[in-house]
Amino acid sequence: MKNSIKLTALFLLASAGLFAAVPSKPKAPVTPSKDAITFSSLPSHTGIDIKVDRAEPGKAIVMIYDQDQNVIFKDVLPKDKAMEKGYILNQLDNGDYTIEVTSNKQVVKKDIHVYNEYKTKTFIVNQ
Repeated sequence: MKNSIKLTALFLLASAGLFAAVPSKPKAPVTPSKDAITFSSLPSHTGIDIKVDRAEPGKAIVMIYDQDQNVIFKDVLPKDKAMEKGYILNQLDNGDYTIEVTSNKQVVKKDIHVYNEYKTKTFIVNQ
């Protein structure tokens, strides 16, 4: 009788071990994808086109600074996943400016120079 009780207890322990939960591997933290922020010239060459393709929907902020780091323009783009908007630059005074786009804790800055060329105001993006 003692042997049968021992065998039954041993069988129960062995079968419980088979069905015990296996600990899962720890999941790697999910790193958010970076947003794609691109700059291009408007078709009329009077300004710059900014396109933001977000990994996740959220707002983006566009700011234009003068050479003394004073904010001369600020724009908040809608929370769409992809957004494109043009900014006219030929109304700015001649000089150096910085365009800063912030989206999903990612900041992209471009330096631009506005100047007159053959009685036409134009700009160049410094790389």
